[in-house]
Amino acid sequence: MTQICDRLVIPPEFTMTGWYYDKKELRNTPSAQDGIDYDTEMRYRKEGARFIINTGAKMDLGYNTTATGVVYFHRFYMFHSFRQFPRYVTACCCLFLAGKVEETPKKCKDIIKTARGLLSDQKFATFGDDPKEEVMTLERILLQTIKFDLQVEHPYSYLLKYAKCLKGDKNKLQKMVQMAWTFVNDSLCTTLALQWEPEIIAVALMYLAGKLSQFEVVDWVGRTPKHLRWWDMFVEDVTMDLLEDICHQVLDLYSQPTANPAPDSPPLPPRPLTTSSATRKSTNGQEKPEIPDLIPQVNTKVPPPPDVPQYPYQTFTGAPPPVAPFAAPPYPAPLPTPPGLPHLAAPPPGPPPHISAPPTVFPPYVTHPPPFPPMGPPAGPFYQHTPPPGQPPHRPY
Repeated sequence: MTQICDRLVIPPEFTMTGWYYDKKELRNTPSAQDGIDYDTEMRYRKEGARFIINTGAKMDLGYNTTATGVVYFHRFYMFHSFRQFPRYVTACCCLFLAGKVEETPKKCKDIIKTARGLLSDQKFATFGDDPKEEVMTLERILLQTIKFDLQVEHPYSYLLKYAKCLKGDKNKLQKMVQMAWTFVNDSLCTTLALQWEPEIIAVALMYLAGKLSQFEVVDWVGRTPKHLRWWDMFVEDVTMDLLEDICHQVLDLYSQPTANPAPDSPPLPPRPLTTSSATRKSTNGQEKPEIPDLIPQVNTKVPPPPDVPQYPYQTFTGAPPPVAPFAAPPYPAPLPTPPGLPHLAAPPPGPPPHISAPPTVFPPYVTHPPPFPPMGPPAGPFYQHTPPPGQPPHRPY
């Protein structure tokens, strides 16, 4: 990868300032020119974006950082092929760069450690012998590919801005905004960020959430007669066909079949089955393979070992059975006191001879203090009066 970085040259046809493409350009990517069909490329994009989202969530990164990393990922593969750059290595690099751009940086080794826990051994093998060096080297290629255009806007801020202008039931409005927020998160797995501005995506997904949550906007703040719909005051020339197309691209994520997933790249080894699969007849007469029962039917009630005593439980309906009286064990008789031990004899009657009665008079050193001398009259006034007019003052000024 170091050799690729040294000879990386951006083609002149990709030096435009915009990052938006039409559907024809999205089908003519470097991956398509490298022999990867459109559906497989879309699956690779979806898996890479979902991996960035899961890694960011596990590392407590904000939604802006995660979304920025996904946009970097989609933009990168508009110039490079999935055959040349493994998608999971690129995803880690995009998240690493997005963390620094959004001021939520994470160490490269921490991102790789989190990725190791989310990927299988075969997928993590694409990182090579030195995963950190792979990600750090790819960061230089990523920066040159996106032409150091690091600032990315997302539909989240526009979604909240538009929702504050709508009037209606608070609970239904909150439900609609929450659903639209979920649609924005899932739209990162598509190429909508490469097709339309975030303002249009926010309007389209709010429109979709309003239809599904049965929240109809009849009034909004700042409404004028020329505004036929609520989004006319925010974006212009947005047709219903455009909104419907964006909504269908998001809804296609939920309608994709998951029973027979496409083979991975590189393909994963086949999973062995412990039981043989049977066949059964379907309603149209064709034979369908029976789903093998991979969970053996065993008795989950394991009996206790024979050496554990069994304590039967009894139910007493009347008075409890009498308890046998406690029999004190026979204690030995006390030993006799040996003679010649005076310290064990009883003390003599009366107070001890060495303790005398307290004195009734105080000792001579305890006397009253001497009386204080009487105070005479004051020597004179503390403050002197002002001399009468014509006499000199007491002190010079």
